[in-house]
Amino acid sequence: MTNPLPRLIERFFTQRLARQRNVSPHTIASYRDTFKLFLKFAHRRTGRYPSNLQLDDFDAELVVAFLDELDLERHASPATFNLRLTAIRCFFRFLAFEEPAYSGQIQRVLAIPGKIGAKREVQFLTRTEIDAILAAPDRKTWLGRRDHLLLLTAVQTGMRLSELVGLDRAAITVGTAGYIRCFGKGRKERCTPITKVLNAALTRWLDEPPIANGMIMFPTIHGGRMSPDAVQYLLAKYVLAASKTCTSLRAKRISPHVLRHSAAMALLDAGVDSTVISLWLGHESTKSTQPYLHAHLAIKEAALAKIEPFHDCSPGRFRAGDDLISFLEKL
Repeated sequence: MTNPLPRLIERFFTQRLARQRNVSPHTIASYRDTFKLFLKFAHRRTGRYPSNLQLDDFDAELVVAFLDELDLERHASPATFNLRLTAIRCFFRFLAFEEPAYSGQIQRVLAIPGKIGAKREVQFLTRTEIDAILAAPDRKTWLGRRDHLLLLTAVQTGMRLSELVGLDRAAITVGTAGYIRCFGKGRKERCTPITKVLNAALTRWLDEPPIANGMIMFPTIHGGRMSPDAVQYLLAKYVLAASKTCTSLRAKRISPHVLRHSAAMALLDAGVDSTVISLWLGHESTKSTQPYLHAHLAIKEAALAKIEPFHDCSPGRFRAGDDLISFLEKL
């Protein structure tokens, strides 16, 4: 009998992910890496080569053992742990339609819980820090003007790094009611309005002679598209230069995503509703915007000011609690 597992994995990537769900190449690459690790682990665990593995081998015990190795030996972060588990769960949901006879085995895998990690407050820049970074590029040069505009676009629109490097000139509308059109996470298209300052800067940039075919908004000197690593490098360079005059930057670890956080915090500080910020940033859910509310100290202080202090509160009479409650309180 032909082993169905290799065929199912191939169909999962080519049909379910690429055709039916139309996921991004980044998602496919992430899931591919998970399966490479998982299949190699299964080979070490069972002694069978990946092409000879059976569906019966793919049980909850094997998945848990794989996740334990990620946790204990590879010291994977909770985010990486959950990312690997998400890829495996997605495959097993696909199996639920393709191989219903394995429903019990599939449900046990889907019931494996993810890991809860520590949730840190979002990092963001102050207005002074942003101004110092934007002043760092030398706008007398072509590279300096490109880098300044890229950073200005990032911090005023909150676009993701992938959206910035993938931006084309045709997506920019300047003038009255100017906006930027981009495709974000999950291939969702959105239009982000631009400020007068950014509108003027984009207009000047678009008036300059384009590089190569002129399609790319932020090209390299050779006309190609910038890589995410290149943007990270130039940001680190300008942060280092800006930290000479703005010392608070020295204590912060700044990535392109911090510029996105800074844009969100600026909107929140201006009184923009969190649901509007969620749409602005292209979030799948308004829950993704909640961390900004937790990080905004002024909102917490305003809430605290509304609380009336409790004066002259006489203590109530003590009453012994229930035995079961007492046990739980001692845990």
